[in-house]
Amino acid sequence: MFPELETERLRLRMFKQSDFEDYAFMQADVDVMEFLGDGIPRNRDDAWKHLATLIGHWHLRGYGFWAVEEKATGELIGRVGHWNPEGWPDFEVGWILRKESWGKGYATEAGGAALDYAFEQMGRDKVCSVIRVGNERSVNVATKLGETLDREETVMGQQCWIYAITRDVWEARRSQSAG
Repeated sequence: MFPELETERLRLRMFKQSDFEDYAFMQADVDVMEFLGDGIPRNRDDAWKHLATLIGHWHLRGYGFWAVEEKATGELIGRVGHWNPEGWPDFEVGWILRKESWGKGYATEAGGAALDYAFEQMGRDKVCSVIRVGNERSVNVATKLGETLDREETVMGQQCWIYAITRDVWEARRSQSAG
């Protein structure tokens, strides 16, 4: 029912109940949460509700965030996928990784797989990433994925940069890297 993706080092799969401890730990980290929502780490109850929201998004929209598992260890290292709840600026590809997984190229690797899926399997013409102003790590990932700054707008009371990539640009990049 829920698609799974694999990259060289990662498995993108549906969340399961046994992921909760790792997910709650990640959501409680002040550095991980700095640019998400209101920037406040989540307690266990809020992390549980958020995890349920992610799973519910799959049921309501038919797509959502995957749990990102490191193949070598089987550990949950974050979430990557598609997001478009009611009132969201556009169809998004987004990422969040636990701090110990930063700087290893995982967000770009998983984000690229999610972009491929959006264009190849879902037939999307444009995909964006909603990035809080100041989140240079995410800007770096977005630009590595080929996204460029599309606009700035307020999302959930926070100033955000909307980075985006179109199907045409994505296909051109794929052709260049294959040739």
